[in-house]
Amino acid sequence: MRSDKDNLIIRLTFEFSLRVIAYTETLEQQRKYNLANQLFRSGTSIGANVHEAQNAESKLDFIHKIKIAAKEADETRYWLDLCAAAPTYTTPELELFEYIDSIAKVLSKIISSSKSR
Repeated sequence: MRSDKDNLIIRLTFEFSLRVIAYTETLEQQRKYNLANQLFRSGTSIGANVHEAQNAESKLDFIHKIKIAAKEADETRYWLDLCAAAPTYTTPELELFEYIDSIAKVLSKIISSSKSR
């Protein structure tokens, strides 16, 4: 059985997903269902893809799954930026932006170091 306890990206994406859930619940209370759904799906799928990558069948499969997570992180950043810019939306906490930026950097580093091995 694998141990994800000390895995930085697993921890970051899990904690980020919990924060996305909380923020999207706020959006849903404000009846902002469309954007809440988009943000929920992309924000929580980052961690799901990272988790799936832990059981990759090959190095190429691992890289592919991490790249999907990176794309989801980019999409999530877009939705957060959109929420922040929309005048009728509750602005996301700064912590969400810090998390997604950290996640994007770690994913990028994982991709580049995995390719060079």
